[in-house]
Amino acid sequence: MRITIAHNTNQETLRVVAHLRKLLETKEGVVFDAKYPDVVITVGGDGTLINAFHRYENQISSIRFIGIHTGHLGFYTDWRGPEVDKMVDALFLREPESASYPLLEVELLTEANEKKHFLALNESAVKRISHTLEAKVYIDDQLFENFRGDGLCISTPTGSTGYNKSLGGAVIHPRLKALQMAEIASINNRIFRSLSSPIVLAPEQWITVIPDADHCVMTVDGRRINVRNAKQIEYRISSKEIHFDRFGHTHFWSRVQSAFIGDKDDTI
Repeated sequence: MRITIAHNTNQETLRVVAHLRKLLETKEGVVFDAKYPDVVITVGGDGTLINAFHRYENQISSIRFIGIHTGHLGFYTDWRGPEVDKMVDALFLREPESASYPLLEVELLTEANEKKHFLALNESAVKRISHTLEAKVYIDDQLFENFRGDGLCISTPTGSTGYNKSLGGAVIHPRLKALQMAEIASINNRIFRSLSSPIVLAPEQWITVIPDADHCVMTVDGRRINVRNAKQIEYRISSKEIHFDRFGHTHFWSRVQSAFIGDKDDTI
């Protein structure tokens, strides 16, 4: 089994990583391989796992991820630091099995007909910094709305609990291969008319945004990309998926309850 450990540099994280590495070194057949791993174990938080995802996105079909959190409970990290021994034992005591979640595929087409492709685990947004964004929004090949506002956010089901939720979007279970678009501070008048509500699309549908500006900013999982002379930006559910090791994988609604509502005793 080829394994690599991705981590942040927090003191608690480094302590957990040192212990984890010692445990793995005692297991027969373990090879530490940061180039072509079978399993990527992340130690830190959701940000650490997202960074690891983008590092290995070209190999995403052949990798299983395991997340260990050393801070607040995240949506992609199933284990806590004190549970490392239990996690390592479970990893070698049963056949590999994964839980797969959908990803977002982003295709940017420039005026020069140059295509650029991006993959997102959480979401991608398109904005302008000093002005409002004006754009035509198509669903499949049909014009849906003339948008004007701060921007648009298109998210995956797992990303629905992040930026999308702060914009009033719905939380969607990751087994639903749905695409969600939420408007960011839309402006409605006689010329620009938008739904002013998040929309959820079926897995075979796609969204095309045609910005009316020579310069806008696109983000992919928070990473900023300056875009000039964009002809269109297309968003759809990718044929690729991210695979998490299923053992110990926390129930999705338990994650939502823990992150946003808390224990029942906390509300009394």
